[in-house]
Amino acid sequence: MNKVVLITGAAQGIGKAVAIELARNGYDVVINYLTSHEEALQLKQELEDVFHARCLAIRADISDETEVREMISVIDEEFGGVDILVNNAAVDLSNVFNEKTVEEFRRTLDVNVIGAYLCSRYVYPHMKEQGYGRIVNISSTNGMNTYYPMSIDYDASKAALNSLTHDLAMQFAPDVHVNAIAPGFIGTENELRGYDEEFLEEETEKILVGRYGRPEEVAYLVRFLISPEADYINNTIIRIDGGQKGSC
Repeated sequence: MNKVVLITGAAQGIGKAVAIELARNGYDVVINYLTSHEEALQLKQELEDVFHARCLAIRADISDETEVREMISVIDEEFGGVDILVNNAAVDLSNVFNEKTVEEFRRTLDVNVIGAYLCSRYVYPHMKEQGYGRIVNISSTNGMNTYYPMSIDYDASKAALNSLTHDLAMQFAPDVHVNAIAPGFIGTENELRGYDEEFLEEETEKILVGRYGRPEEVAYLVRFLISPEADYINNTIIRIDGGQKGSC
C-alpha cells in the first residue's frame, strides 16, 4: 500500500507543488482546502489522471477543531489513516502596522499555529499505533530572523510554528519525526501578485543565487524529508532561501 499524505492548503502554491511531486512519486494524496474549491477539484483530477494516485479533496477550516476531526475521520474511513502530514496552510494578512487589527492577528495565529497543532494532534493516534509517521511544517524565514513590521502577525506565527515543531518532535519521538522547512522568497502566484518590478528586483538582490525560488524546489525538499534517506533527520528546521541575506 502507498503511504497516505495529507497536505493542508494544497490547492495552490507550495501545497499544490508538494501534492504533484508526491503523487508523481507514488504517494496517495489528500488535498485539504478552504476556499479554492475549483482548484482543488482540478488538482485531484490531474493527480488521478496523470499519476494514477488515489486522491481525496476535502474542504476543512484547519483552525476549527470540529472540522479537523471530521476531515481526519473521512481519511481514516477512505484511506485507513494519515501516514504523513504536511502542515502547509497559512494566511498572511499583511497590512500597515498601525492599521493591523486584533482580528487579523488572531486569524493568522489560528490558521498558521493552531491549525498545525490540531492537524498534528488528530493524525498522531494512527501514526503512534503503526509505529511510523512523518510531519513536515512549512514555516518561513520570517519566523527566524527576516522580519517585516507589516507582517508582524505572520512573522510571530512562523516563529511559533518553529517552536511547535521542536515540541512535537519531543512529544512524538521516536517513531514520528517532526521537521520544518523555512522557505524564503518563493515565486508563487500569491507571493508575486501586487508587487512591482522595482520591489521584486530589490528582493532578488538580497538572494545569493540571484533569483527567487520555485514552489517545486520546496516540494523536492518535502519529498526528501519524508523519504527513507532522511530517517535520521528529526527536530530540525531547514531553510530553503537561496542564501537570502539577513536570514543567516
